[in-house]
Amino acid sequence: MLQPIEPATDLTLPPGHPRDLGGPWHSEAACRSDEAGLFFAPSKEPTAARLSREEAAKRVCARCPVMLECREHALLQPEPYGVWGGMTAAERRVVLARRRRREVELQHTAPRIAAAG
Repeated sequence: MLQPIEPATDLTLPPGHPRDLGGPWHSEAACRSDEAGLFFAPSKEPTAARLSREEAAKRVCARCPVMLECREHALLQPEPYGVWGGMTAAERRVVLARRRRREVELQHTAPRIAAAG
């Protein structure tokens, strides 16, 4: 389910903390003790069951100490399925679309600012 990526450096971690020692972020994930079925939809899952399952998965994510690392991993990969970092695949697509729009806007405003200076 979780693939190793470069660990995030967190200067607020106490010395000796697993992530402080360069351990992968997912070693701290709250979902490691839960069934993967909570985070990934079975085929032909009814809408009400999917919504209920996703909310239960998000509750696990809400108590996870590495939720933000997980979310960023899912956005950068991008992970096409499942609940990652407290977000569904559809919610992640919205975030990615916003990021792309913001990048385009910044690219269009940067030349005008440079020309004005």
